[in-house]
Amino acid sequence: MAYASSGQVSIEYMIIIGFVTVITIPLIIIYHSFIQESNDEITSTQVSQIAKKIVDAAESVYYMGEPSQTSLRVNIPGNVITANTSNYEVLFQIKTKSGVIDIIQSSSVNITGSLPTNRSTYIITVRAISNYTHVTYR
Repeated sequence: MAYASSGQVSIEYMIIIGFVTVITIPLIIIYHSFIQESNDEITSTQVSQIAKKIVDAAESVYYMGEPSQTSLRVNIPGNVITANTSNYEVLFQIKTKSGVIDIIQSSSVNITGSLPTNRSTYIITVRAISNYTHVTYR
């Protein structure tokens, strides 16, 4: 009966640890990439829904006429770089793994005002004023 020397056992353990490491590192990289892409997709979907809610509210109060107004509670995610209203659009820019992307929601009514960019919960007020709608937040 042959017994393995302690040196041979050590080498075999080193080979096993090396093999496990070679398999584990790519899995960790793939997992991290998947999580980042999922977070980017969730953020862009949230921001798209926020932009759509703002446009829907603006169109609704505009067609009801002055002094109509409504308030929306929104949760702004952390990757928003800029957010503004410009004539007939609501524009958000968000930072993703692949770069900065624009999320634009068009409106049939003129929208002016300001939108938040910091991660938090806000109350957005949309108010009808003669020939446009005004957006503010707190």
